[in-house]
Amino acid sequence: MAKAKAKVATRESAKKVKDKSKPKGQQAGEMPARQDGPPPVMALSLPQAQLTSEIAAYFEKCREKIGYVPNVLLAYSHDMAKLEAFAGMYNDLMLAPSGLSKLEREMIAVAVSAENRCFYCLVSHGAAVRVLSGDPVLGELLMMNWRAAKLSKRHRAMLTFASKMTRASSEIVEDDREALRKAGFSERDIWDIAAVAAFFNMSNRLSSALDMRPNVEYHRDGR
Repeated sequence: MAKAKAKVATRESAKKVKDKSKPKGQQAGEMPARQDGPPPVMALSLPQAQLTSEIAAYFEKCREKIGYVPNVLLAYSHDMAKLEAFAGMYNDLMLAPSGLSKLEREMIAVAVSAENRCFYCLVSHGAAVRVLSGDPVLGELLMMNWRAAKLSKRHRAMLTFASKMTRASSEIVEDDREALRKAGFSERDIWDIAAVAAFFNMSNRLSSALDMRPNVEYHRDGR
């Protein structure tokens, strides 16, 4: 009888040890938490500054054109000087006249953001590629691995340069610039490729450091 009780006690002890190794609430096949709710703008809690009339008009234009204010602008809105500088640089690089099309500039943004694994910029600029190209598959390919996409010599040279700038900018040499010339890019185009890639390297790093989250609308755009 004593031996039987000892065996039962041993089994019970083993069961308790086994139970302790399994976190409470853990279930086989449990569903992950939903990720598609309205996200916080970023990880920092900074009060919005008084909007200037120009920025207030800019935000209203965003709402009229796309239905919302991009979270990256809201993240900058604690400091009007920084927001105006960011918006001015972004609009000049991405929307002003250039030898690069708007789609090409968005492609650079995605290729750079893929190298940096920037969630915000991959989602937002991946959406822009889908919308501007009318090709949701292209948008997904560029986000995952642009080298697997069927790209022209021009676009492959452009993204090769932008990616190398991102991974190892100090290793850019004349041969890299010459490859762009041979692909048909002008001297000003090369400047624009470098400037867009440089801007998104800065933006990616700030976004990741502060955990900026893209607006939920981006996930649906162009699909």
